[in-house]
Amino acid sequence: MKRLLLFAVTTSLALLSGCTTPNHSGSVYRAGQTQVEQSLRMGVVESVRNVTIDKGQSGVGAVAGAALGGLAAGSGIGGGNGALAAGIVGAVAGGVVGQKIENNINQKPGLEITIRLDHGEMLVVVQDADEIFRAGERVRLLSTGKKSRVTH
Repeated sequence: MKRLLLFAVTTSLALLSGCTTPNHSGSVYRAGQTQVEQSLRMGVVESVRNVTIDKGQSGVGAVAGAALGGLAAGSGIGGGNGALAAGIVGAVAGGVVGQKIENNINQKPGLEITIRLDHGEMLVVVQDADEIFRAGERVRLLSTGKKSRVTH
């Protein structure tokens, strides 16, 4: 039983360590985005709205939390049925906590930026809130296919 729990904990932690939130910043390029031609359009910021960028839930947080909670509670209380019951309660509580932690990690602040291009077209781009944009400000819109980023 303990070997199974130890295996579950180790596997869950390994999976959790692989969970990273992608960067949606206007200032960060991934290696595959370098040396790729982009079109450049100029425009003026019409409005900026704060939004939340949500990566979604993979379930790894809940699984890891349940495994850790079950192991910690089950091995810390006596033996037999008491340890089993404590392990179950610990697993449920750990799963809830793990899910909340994963949810917090996978959400970050973003900006919805509405831009009026020089030729009159209106566009909206959502990206990480790592740069300040204000209405009336002149900006650059860099685009490659369906992906665009707003920069100063």
